[in-house]
Amino acid sequence: QVQLVESGGGMVQAGDSLTLSCAASGRTSSYSYAVGWFRQTPGKEREFVAVLSWNDGYYADFVKGRFAISRDNVDYTVHLQMMSLEPEDTAVYYCAATPDFSASSDYFRATSYNYWGQGTQVTVSS
Repeated sequence: QVQLVESGGGMVQAGDSLTLSCAASGRTSSYSYAVGWFRQTPGKEREFVAVLSWNDGYYADFVKGRFAISRDNVDYTVHLQMMSLEPEDTAVYYCAATPDFSASSDYFRATSYNYWGQGTQVTVSS
């Protein structure tokens, strides 16, 4: 059984940093799965943030070098380090995984991912 569990969300002020973590169990707990992050605000579609495939990270344009995605080599937990947070970053952040990642495919689409976590709230105040 595949499970993804996010943690690390919370309330911060603009300019602060926050690190989200995605703990994976089952078949996703290896480098063969690409693990990514999406975010969603009320009334909007889920938005791609970043994805890590093996050791390669891919980011949404709005990240602008503020976010970094990485994976722990021991337990395969995937981390999203977010710096210089802005109120516009306020959202529920979801972890997602897929065994079929391709840099030339629609990895920025939520439909490309097979497994999802429950989400963690990030709130950035001005």
